Amino acid sequence: MSSGPAGDAASALTEEQIRAEAELLDAAERGRRQVRQTTSVYPQMTFEEAYRVQAAWLGIRLARGEQVIGHKIGLTSRAMQQAMNIGTPDSGFLTDAMVFAPGEPVAAADFCDPRLEVELAFVLGDDLSGADLGIDDVLDATDHVTAAVELIASRTPRTDPATGRARTVVDTIADNAADAGIVTGGRPVGPRDADLRWVGAIACRNGVVEETGLAAGVLDHPANGIVWLARRYAGQGRSLRAGQVILSGSFTRPMPVAPGDDFRFDFGPLGAFSIPIV
Repeated sequence: MSSGPAGDAASALTEEQIRAEAELLDAAERGRRQVRQTTSVYPQMTFEEAYRVQAAWLGIRLARGEQVIGHKIGLTSRAMQQAMNIGTPDSGFLTDAMVFAPGEPVAAADFCDPRLEVELAFVLGDDLSGADLGIDDVLDATDHVTAAVELIASRTPRTDPATGRARTVVDTIADNAADAGIVTGGRPVGPRDADLRWVGAIACRNGVVEETGLAAGVLDHPANGIVWLARRYAGQGRSLRAGQVILSGSFTRPMPVAPGDDFRFDFGPLGAFSIPIV
């Protein structure tokens, strides 16, 4: 997999430019107003540089007192890749400030272009690292799996309103893979107590079924998203840590939200929960 639009070319952005992009995205989230696409200014930005922007943004948030609780993996299913017109997985960070409880109202006005995605979350019982990991390694390291919904909120527009230019995966990576929140609920299961490929979900908005899907839509097995992330981290000398929550990737299309919407997510044997939008 290529390292980015510029292949393996050396990083060209300065630390000051990386920091400025991170601060711009942070201001967009805090001000609840989208800003221009990162690649509209840096069209040759590499994957490496985009992840540096993401890391700088995480640093800003940690300095405010937030704590890392895990990671999200995105764009792992055909449904999501087609919906976003992006063909490469990405990843982002999760902090304690992003956690919502099942049934807790979510204010649509607090986010830029908010949408909900249906996922499974893996909670690790052991550290996970290595360049040659497989599904069994992920399952061995997992304490439990639980139903989850991710709140995504793009701080840069999916399509530039002035030029019609589409956001790229590089823009999405810099924007923390568009992650803004996580809700987990239902009934946790052991990683081998259910055939995770066949875990399904029904997403209803105001009593109407909006999306359905199977977790096999994520790279044929939801643990494969975590394999991808752990292998990428291994190349950077990093690991996934025990206790962290890993969102494995959506197996439905993202659903726009508006005040007054009431969403219910039914994961069958893994339980159900609601998210009211205010």
